[in-house]
Amino acid sequence: MSERPLNDDHGDTEPGETGGNDQFAEIVEAETDRDPDLAVIEAGSRTLRTQGGQPQGDGVPARPADPEVDRELREVEAELAGRWGETKLDPSRVRIEALMDILGQPQRAYPSIHITGTNGKTSTARMIEALLGAFDLRTGRYTSPHVQSVTERISLDGAPIAAERFIETYRDIQPYVQMVDDREEHRLSFFEVLTAMAYAAFADAPVDVAVVEVGMGGTWDATNVIDAGVAVVTPISLDHTDRLGSTPGDIAEEKAGIVKTDATVVLAQQPVDAAQVLLKRSVEADATVAREGMEFGVTAREVAVGGQLLTLRGLGGEYPDVFLPLYGAHQAHNAAVALAAVEAFFGIGSQHARTLDVDTVRRAFASVTSPGRLEVVRRSPTVVLDAAHNPAGARAAAEAVTEAFGFSRLVGVVGASADKDVRGLLEAFEPIFNEVVVTRNSTPRSMDPDELAGVAVEIFGADRVQVEPRLDDALEAAITLAEEEAEYAGAGVLVTGSVITVGEARLLLGKG
Repeated sequence: MSERPLNDDHGDTEPGETGGNDQFAEIVEAETDRDPDLAVIEAGSRTLRTQGGQPQGDGVPARPADPEVDRELREVEAELAGRWGETKLDPSRVRIEALMDILGQPQRAYPSIHITGTNGKTSTARMIEALLGAFDLRTGRYTSPHVQSVTERISLDGAPIAAERFIETYRDIQPYVQMVDDREEHRLSFFEVLTAMAYAAFADAPVDVAVVEVGMGGTWDATNVIDAGVAVVTPISLDHTDRLGSTPGDIAEEKAGIVKTDATVVLAQQPVDAAQVLLKRSVEADATVAREGMEFGVTAREVAVGGQLLTLRGLGGEYPDVFLPLYGAHQAHNAAVALAAVEAFFGIGSQHARTLDVDTVRRAFASVTSPGRLEVVRRSPTVVLDAAHNPAGARAAAEAVTEAFGFSRLVGVVGASADKDVRGLLEAFEPIFNEVVVTRNSTPRSMDPDELAGVAVEIFGADRVQVEPRLDDALEAAITLAEEEAEYAGAGVLVTGSVITVGEARLLLGKG
């Protein structure tokens, strides 16, 4: 096991030179007195501004070009960061319900599709959004966390909300937020305010349908003030066990809280105990249930250049020759779930015995992007980013990488949060990583690299583990390992372990 220490001068830049990666590290270090999520936003934003360039059409916006707008956005980010972060929770909807009452219940102004589960929520939400948009519906999408910019979380018509509109929405609801803050025991949290902003922005647009991803759980999640006609549950596995429960069944009890009376419930394949809980709740709510593998599913799939070719069986019939520009069997299953959700929204399978227009469905799926989910950000060597942060997500990513890329040698870069099942995550990647470079991201939640290395050595052996406390150094080390021998011309790098690690790596590698 080797280690390169974190130097006080933040890099090997000669006097008079400026290193973009060093600048990123310096910005993050300077933000130690702020919310960790905002430190990443701030560092990434300023790095983007020095790098320049435009968004690549992947839904990850750069900083505003107008300095005044950029300044105002930073003020809003700072105010949001001064609230409870997303890792500090109070399992209650009292505050968000009070705010919705004062705002006039904006979340009731449009129908909604509500998505919970453990893995695949954001990708599924993006697919649902693409399908609805292809059928000429105006969409609002609310997802979390963000990869690089907080404005990613609120999308209108398939694109992140403009910075100007984000600022305007925040200022519009700010007086009402203050009213709730003044009368409640705890102030509204970062996530609660963002949720209110999303619902207000969707009502103001106005949208035809909102696609809403829960933040955590279901019953007491801030998003669960909507009365969604379609509830989607992606695969449930163990994550956030300290808050949600220690078994899939326990976790499902909380997630089942999004199922409303007379709704249609679209269930991805689930562990048996989770499925039992979800079906019981659906019966109690007199909801209609559509189950993957029963009422809908993936009929066929084959690897294709840049993604995969699918045949999907929906609630109304079969959809052949659907190209999905995402990798992995898990994304094919997400596509089946998304299709069934949209069919249910249109009443197919219950009120109507028909399919959606097949060409429109194909066009929608072909347009889907999901940043940070097996995303290729560099070639020669190939560098892939994946936000897997729990064992189930890691297993899916490992299978997909093996299937889609066929690397002759794969080097992992792993920066994980200390509160996750890090051992399970590393064990899932061990069969496909020839070497692993352990590191950390810029937030206090990130596991200490030496502690992470200790776990990695037990799994990989000391000769396969390298420690690089700084992410930029870890990326450089992994790329060097991938390039070092000519026989490994097909070598690659997979950066994983955390959405934050992936977002920072994305910036450091020039995406954005």
